Amino acid sequence: MKTINIAIDGPAGAGKSTIAKMVSKELGYIYVDTGALYRTIALYITENDIADEDIEASLEKADVSLKFIDGAQRVFLGDRDVSDLIRTPEISMAASRTSAIPAVRDYLFETQQKIARENSVIMDGRDIGTVVLPNADVKIFLTASAEERANRRYKELSEKPDCPTYQEILDDIIKRDYQDMHRETAPLKQAEDAVLVDTTELNLEESAAAIVKIINEKIG
Repeated sequence: MKTINIAIDGPAGAGKSTIAKMVSKELGYIYVDTGALYRTIALYITENDIADEDIEASLEKADVSLKFIDGAQRVFLGDRDVSDLIRTPEISMAASRTSAIPAVRDYLFETQQKIARENSVIMDGRDIGTVVLPNADVKIFLTASAEERANRRYKELSEKPDCPTYQEILDDIIKRDYQDMHRETAPLKQAEDAVLVDTTELNLEESAAAIVKIINEKIG
C-alpha cells in the first residue's frame, strides 16, 4: 500500500503542531512533530552544558526517539519521556539555534525520512517540504502575522504566574523568525510547490478544514 506524505512548514507560533494533529486525526495519518526532535536535542545540550564545538561528538550519546502511545506522539531522551520538558521558552530559543547546526540536522534527518517511508504521515517543521520530504505528495506553508502569533501565545500563557508580556513574546517571535529565515543550513522558506495557508483570520477548526480540503483536492 502506497504511503502518503504531507509536509507542513511555517514559522514559530503559526499553529502547525496543533493543526497538523487535528488533520492527521481526521485523515488517519501519523503526525510527526519534527520540532520536538530538535527541542529534545536542545534540552540534551542545555542539561549537559555542552559547548558548541563539542555538540557533534556528543550526539551519539543523545539517544533521541519518537514513540506513538495510544495514537499520540511522545518524545524520549534515553528512557525518559521529555514531551513536556521541551516546551519552555528557553528550550524554544535553544532549539532555533541548535537546529541550524549541520551535524544536528544530519543526526535527525534519517530518523524523519525513515518514519515517512514506512507510514502515511503529516510532518511539520521548518524545512520539511524543501529538505526532509522534497517529494511529499502535498506541501503546505502555514503562517500568520507575527502579531497574531504573539497574541495566541500570550493567551496560552496568560494564566501562568511567570507569563511574559505580550511585547516580550512578540519580540521573541520576530527574533526567532529572523534566525530561522537567515540560518545558513536549511533556512525557513516556502517550497515552490507549497500551498500558502494564512491563518491570521482563521480559528483552529477553520485552519484544519482548509488544509484537509487542500489535501483531498490534491490526492483524492
